[in-house]
Amino acid sequence: MERRDKINYYLDIAQTVLERCTCLRRHFGAIIVKNDSILSTGYAGAPRGRKNCSDIGYCVREKLNIPRGERYELCRSVHAEANAIIAAPRSEMLGATLYMACRDAKTGELVAGTNSCSMCKRLIINAGIETVIVRDTPEEYRVIRVQDWIDQDESLSGTFGY
Repeated sequence: MERRDKINYYLDIAQTVLERCTCLRRHFGAIIVKNDSILSTGYAGAPRGRKNCSDIGYCVREKLNIPRGERYELCRSVHAEANAIIAAPRSEMLGATLYMACRDAKTGELVAGTNSCSMCKRLIINAGIETVIVRDTPEEYRVIRVQDWIDQDESLSGTFGY
């Protein structure tokens, strides 16, 4: 029996976590791992006690035709990365890796080329996470050094989207 490589193993778990997502646009799942231990998981969904988009039957951003990567203050969801960070102590996240997967909510297809939004990038930087690994296909992924987000600060250029 052939064993799954470790990166795809963790990405498979992140992809399983996204099944809990309640967003009507994109289903994101994230896990934070350090020293081969899963510290926390997170998926996109409304804050505790509030109704999810899947409960109310519409997405405010979609209703207003807001492009992806813009006007996240109107989004009902706490993003997957943010939920994973909220659930783990910073002292444990220093030097950790965040694994993330995304599926289109309507088609169920993996979304290649996705990335964290600018707000989540700031959270990841401040959490002390060192690496982000994003699934593009069932076997392919991208490895992002968080230091690159620090060195190439998109907030200075006014770049929108992800």
